[in-house]
Amino acid sequence: MAILLVVALVACHKEEQAVVGVAKTAVTAEEQAAAKATASESKTEQRRAQLAQIPLPTKSMYVDVHEPGAWRNPFLSVDAEYISMRITLPDTNTSTVGQGSMLRPEGARRQQLQIRLADLPDALIALPAGAWHYGRVVAVAESPGADKSDRPKLRRNVEAVIQQLNDLGVVVDEWPTH
Repeated sequence: MAILLVVALVACHKEEQAVVGVAKTAVTAEEQAAAKATASESKTEQRRAQLAQIPLPTKSMYVDVHEPGAWRNPFLSVDAEYISMRITLPDTNTSTVGQGSMLRPEGARRQQLQIRLADLPDALIALPAGAWHYGRVVAVAESPGADKSDRPKLRRNVEAVIQQLNDLGVVVDEWPTH
C-alpha cells in the first residue's frame, strides 16, 4: 500500500510539472503574438501617418469622371494574381507655356505598374504628392481581362484591397466591372 501511495504521489508531481511547462510555453507564445501584433499596428500607424499628409479628397473634383482613362488619381485594376496600378505623374515643368498641348501631353506622364497585394501600402506611400490630384482617393475596379473562372478569387482580392485602403485611411471609389 505504501509503495502504491509513493507511485501515485510521484505520478501526480510529474503531471503537475508537465502542466506548468505547457502553461509557460503558452504564456511565451502569447507574449510573442502580442509583440508581433504591436509591431504590425505600429507599422500600419506609420503608413497611415505618411498617407495623412495627402489632403482629404474633394468629391466635386472627380464625381463626374466616368472613364478610367480620365481618372487622374491612382487607379487599381485588381486581378487574381496581382494589382495593376495606373498613376499620372505631375507635370514637373512649372511654366504654363505648352501645358496640356502636344508638347507636354498628360499621357506621357502615365505609368502602369504591376504590384502584389502585400506591396500596395508601400507603393501608395512611394507616390509623389502630385499624383493625388483629387486628394486621398483611389479608384478600384476588377480587371476587365480577368478569366471568368477566377471570379471568386478576384472578388476576394478586391475586398482585400478595399480593406487595406480603408485601414490606411484612403477613400475608395469602387468602379463597376465593364
